[in-house]
Amino acid sequence: MRFVYMVRCSDETLYTGIAKDVDKRISDHNTSKVGAKYTKSRRPVKLVRKKKFKDRIMASKEEYRIKRIGKEKKEELIH
Repeated sequence: MRFVYMVRCSDETLYTGIAKDVDKRISDHNTSKVGAKYTKSRRPVKLVRKKKFKDRIMASKEEYRIKRIGKEKKEELIH
């Protein structure tokens, strides 16, 4: 099982990723060196959306789809 998650960074941008353990991944983004390069300079990040998928393939397709849409559409997904 995988999750596609979105976080809001301190500069109000959105970051999308995939994780098995979303809570651990958010902690990584906020505190460790294994967080994404994009989020390191935009800490703290806050979880705003997560969706469960049965496998990595489906999660990857959703992550790719989300990363290709604009911020306005991403905001609609959150609300």
